[in-house]
Amino acid sequence: MARPRRPLLSRDRIVAAALVLIDAEGLEAVSTRRLAAELGVSGPSLYNHVATKDELIDAVVDAVLGEVDTGMFAQLGPANRDWCTALADWARSYRAALAAHPNIVPALAQGPRRRPNALRLADAVFGGLVDAGWPRREATRIGALMRYFVTGSALGSFAGGFPDDATVYAGEYPHLDQAHLLAERQQEIDESAFETGLQALLDGLALHSPAESP
Repeated sequence: MARPRRPLLSRDRIVAAALVLIDAEGLEAVSTRRLAAELGVSGPSLYNHVATKDELIDAVVDAVLGEVDTGMFAQLGPANRDWCTALADWARSYRAALAAHPNIVPALAQGPRRRPNALRLADAVFGGLVDAGWPRREATRIGALMRYFVTGSALGSFAGGFPDDATVYAGEYPHLDQAHLLAERQQEIDESAFETGLQALLDGLALHSPAESP
């Protein structure tokens, strides 16, 4: 019998393999040699699909951003100016996508660049806010503000960063006498902190909300 054929190499397959590698070991782990070995192909064959490492990282980041829901902004307009709910739902979807792949977050610092999904995301948020009555300048600032907040919240775990050894805090850090317990509640604390910050941002923005009348 003929041996089973190896799956054809494709850009999507390369991007998926790179994301698995980044999730496991970080951005620094990505190299042509390593990725070729993971895929069972020769290094030069990758260049038929991605020309450089930077292009590959952009493609991985964009694939993750493609998971973010922006449909809520398409519903905004003169008849529906509930921008607050739209921003909240989008922020949660955005954070969920990044929290599932936190190692890609540093690569987002360069902005949308030429990443199609990143540009679609920016277009949806900005367009939705403008349709809901926000001036263009303010819509730009709100989009930037929300991006800073969401990416920062997904960059790492606050609660998970505290040592679980109670002796670290004894004596010198009297107000951190319970800090060794934070790691046990990492997900709960991080998610509730995100929700607290999100609500505070939305409440603050609501104070400057555009008039409801067209």
